[in-house]
Amino acid sequence: MSAATRKGHAFERQVANYLRVRLDDTRIDIRPKNGVNDRGDIGGVRTIRGADLVLECKNRNRLELAAWLTEAEVEAGNADAPAGVVVHKRRGVGAPGGQYVTMTLDTLIWLLEGGPDFDRTVAVAPEIGAVA
Repeated sequence: MSAATRKGHAFERQVANYLRVRLDDTRIDIRPKNGVNDRGDIGGVRTIRGADLVLECKNRNRLELAAWLTEAEVEAGNADAPAGVVVHKRRGVGAPGGQYVTMTLDTLIWLLEGGPDFDRTVAVAPEIGAVA
């Protein structure tokens, strides 16, 4: 296992453990890797209404937010989850709660609304006021 792989796995473990304790949910844990059908790094995270949320973790020196967010969204589709977010390492901050989370504005709105009920179909809103 390379040093970069170990660093990434340690970050995933830190995030998963932190979420499990803070959300008091033992279902939250690192997911096994599935290659092109990967379903995100951390599974078992749910909204207050029970909808799945895919977390993609990144512990890299170079920020590649667009690529990482695309990866999280693809993996959310693989997991049949309505949304995916990226948790990425904040340099100089060791505490897991101080790390960054990147998502689209629509995902933030969805989370603030509580997400859909887990047994209801998710409707994607049309682009409103898109900025070029």
